[in-house]
Amino acid sequence: MDKKAKKRVEVIRKKLDSLQQQLTGAKQQMDDPNEVAQLEQEIASLKAELTALKDA
Repeated sequence: MDKKAKKRVEVIRKKLDSLQQQLTGAKQQMDDPNEVAQLEQEIASLKAELTALKDA
């Protein structure tokens, strides 16, 4: 893995941590039901990108 990919992995991990916290809060409050689905979709997208970077 090159330097650029390692940096991207680090950024993705930080963003995933943040999104997980937002998702937990959104599930507890449920003000906007679309927010939960959007956060879950974004998390899945980032996890897929992370997997692709690790496999490359």
